[in-house]
Amino acid sequence: MTSPDSAPAPAAHELAAEPGTVFWGRLPCETDAPVLTVRPGDAVTFQTVSHEGLLPGQGSDPVAFFGSFGFEPHEVLPEAVAIARECTRSELDGPHVVVGPIAVDGARVGDVLTMTLLSAEPRVPYGIVSNRHGKGALAGDLPTGGAERSVLAELVGPGRATIRVETGRAPVFPVDPFLGIMGVAVPGADRPHSVPPGPHGGNLDIRLLTAGSRLHLPVLVPGALAYVGDPHFAQGDGEVALTAVEGSLTATVRFDLVPAADAAERFGTLNGPLVETDECWVPVGLDEDLDLAVRHCVRAAIDLLGVRYGLDEASAYAYLSAATDFDISQVVDGVKGAHARIRKADFA
Repeated sequence: MTSPDSAPAPAAHELAAEPGTVFWGRLPCETDAPVLTVRPGDAVTFQTVSHEGLLPGQGSDPVAFFGSFGFEPHEVLPEAVAIARECTRSELDGPHVVVGPIAVDGARVGDVLTMTLLSAEPRVPYGIVSNRHGKGALAGDLPTGGAERSVLAELVGPGRATIRVETGRAPVFPVDPFLGIMGVAVPGADRPHSVPPGPHGGNLDIRLLTAGSRLHLPVLVPGALAYVGDPHFAQGDGEVALTAVEGSLTATVRFDLVPAADAAERFGTLNGPLVETDECWVPVGLDEDLDLAVRHCVRAAIDLLGVRYGLDEASAYAYLSAATDFDISQVVDGVKGAHARIRKADFA
C-alpha cells in the first residue's frame, strides 16, 4: 500500500460541457466510453451549461431566447449555442445537459463513490424558472392556458437574486448554487432518461448538495462512470413549478472511493444515494408515490442510525419522530424525493 506521504498528489482536471462531452436528455450507462479518467481523490472543474434557452419550446436558439430578455449575444455562453446547434435529442428524452461520464480508476461494483462539491459559482448573471408541459405541483391550473412560462431570475449582488415579476413587489432571495444531477452509470446498454432519479442518483434536486456537501453513491458498473449536470442557482424544497433557478455554473467536484468492506462499516447496505453535510446525515427516499418515498426515507434513516450509532430500530424510530425533519426534495420528476436531516451533533 502506498503511504500518504508518497502517494501522488491529487490531480486537477477541467471539463467543459460541449459537443463530445455531454449527453442531452439521457444519462450514461455501462457501455458508454468515459470522456475522462481520474484517480480517487482527484478533482474535476466542470464548466456546466443549463438546458434553459436550448429547448424546442424556447426556440432552440439561446441567443434569441436570452435576447428576448434584453441580453446581448456576447452574454450567452458559446457552449450553449454549440450544443443547441450540434447536439440532438428526441422528444422522448429529458431536457438536461449532462457532462461525462468520468471513470474513477479502480472503482468496482459494491464500492461507494463519494462526490464532494468543493465549489460552485455562476457563469452568467441570469437564470430561468420554467413551467412547461403541463407539469408542476399545480398541473392543470398553472401556467394559465397550458402555455410554456419562462421567468427570468437575475443576480443582484453577492449571494442574492430576484425574479422579474409582472405585477407586485419583486422578491430578493438567497443564491446557494448546486448541481441538480450527480450520479453514476447504470448496468447494461440502455441509457436512462435524465428526469427521474434512482439508485444511480441522477436528477435528485436536493438543495442541500451545495459547496462542502458529499453525495455517497453505490458503484453499479466498473469505473463508476460518474457525471454531473442540471446546474441550479437556487431552489426551494419541492421545486413546485417544475424547475429551480436554472443557470450555468463552474463547479468543482472531488471523486473519492470507499472500498466495499469499508463502505459496509460506514453506511451499511447502501442501495441508493446518501447525502452528507458537515452538520447532517441526509438519507434519501425515492418513489413515484410520495408516501412511499417518505416511507423509504424513514427506513433508510433507521438503517443508517443502526450502522453509525448502534441504535435499535424502535429507538431510532422514536428519535426520528422526536428530532429529525423530513423534507420533500422535489415532486416534479416523476419519481418523487424525500430526504431526512439527522443532526450529527445529536450523537456527539
